[in-house]
Amino acid sequence: MTRKTSRRRFVQQLGLAGAAIALPAASYSRVLGANEKLRVASVGTGGKGWSDLQGVAASPAVEVVALCNIDSSAPHLGRAAETYPAARTYADYRKLLDKSDDIDGVIVSTPDFMHAPVSLSAMDLGKHIFCQKPLTHTVKEARDMKLAADKKNLVTQMGNQIQSHSAYRTAVALVHAGKIGKVKEVHSWQSGQPTWPRNIDRPAGSDPVPTTVAWDLWQGVAPHRPYKSGLYHPFNWRGWQDYGTGQLGDFGCHILDPVFKSLELTAPLELTAEAPPIKPETWTDKATVYYLFPGTSRTAGDTIKVTWYDAAGVRPPAEAVTTLPKSAELPGAGSILIGEKGTLIIPHVAMPKLYLNGEETEAKYDVVDGVDHYVQWADACRGADATTSAFDYSGPLTETVLLGTVGIRFPGQKLKWDAEKMTIPGFSQAEPYLTKEYAKGWI
Repeated sequence: MTRKTSRRRFVQQLGLAGAAIALPAASYSRVLGANEKLRVASVGTGGKGWSDLQGVAASPAVEVVALCNIDSSAPHLGRAAETYPAARTYADYRKLLDKSDDIDGVIVSTPDFMHAPVSLSAMDLGKHIFCQKPLTHTVKEARDMKLAADKKNLVTQMGNQIQSHSAYRTAVALVHAGKIGKVKEVHSWQSGQPTWPRNIDRPAGSDPVPTTVAWDLWQGVAPHRPYKSGLYHPFNWRGWQDYGTGQLGDFGCHILDPVFKSLELTAPLELTAEAPPIKPETWTDKATVYYLFPGTSRTAGDTIKVTWYDAAGVRPPAEAVTTLPKSAELPGAGSILIGEKGTLIIPHVAMPKLYLNGEETEAKYDVVDGVDHYVQWADACRGADATTSAFDYSGPLTETVLLGTVGIRFPGQKLKWDAEKMTIPGFSQAEPYLTKEYAKGWI
């Protein structure tokens, strides 16, 4: 049996017809001994991949044994290879996995569209995974990742590392301590202006491929297209639908994380998006998504509304923040949780601001120490800790975020969500955007 066939069968066994499988979270029973070195490989070593690799390798219990990048230049594979000279180097992650007997865990820091193909292939071989946010490119892949980690009993962590920052941990603790009472509604936003392409059509023609870049390997499972200098690799891929997930996908798994964590949210019941008509291949530069979730023990009602806003300079409307004193200033990105006893502002990334009973001044609170998100994963792989953004948590969070990107394609259309069946009842036109076809020869 070839590895490719094995991978295909493995994915099919996860129940990809749509039925959700009720499985427990990883028990960390299949891990290394606490005194053993964790041997890691890194797929994607430039940009965020470089800081991910450095973060994990900061643990003295980690040994870097393999590196992979489609770009051999200094800012990408070159710098990593120089820093870890004993590590094997590859351009193709499949060849890395073909010789992975000495690899315990894999860091996946590729563009969004390759997160799931690399991670699922590695999990099929029993490798623990640290994967950048958003966990996947599609809703279906996020479900696949969770089920694969559960099936193989692997230690996993999504790279929403701000979750482990003192600011976000403190915000979650304040809600769990009941400081603002049960929460009635939430507003979250990102008002920054992306630098990557938005609302444009694909330009004609092609440019010479740099000698350091393996362009066919970079495109991976996506539909292949000609190379254009500066338009896709190394960063501008975020604005293209085939490769990235837009502003919501880029920031949602960060900014909505303390909302999910503090309120213990599950899958949304429905959502509606407002956005300009979307171009065929790129993402829009502004959107509002209205989510409706089932209530939890942390919320005031049977349901709770969470609204996401992204556009340059956007903030929640004035009528949404009437519980805040006039002196309160909203950050450029973050969330507001409106509770029965007070309101909590959670900036991205700074310490939260707590306002109680309409008082003009901020209330004092105890600060929760931060932890190291990267070393936490490395320690958990060795049986010495447990991760807080394992795929049984970050998978459903990612599903919710990416459902918003589906909604953006159908402005004004209410999308009901059947999480168990992974269907959109009453509007099946949206369902093809829950998944995608992989290019032939890759999976």
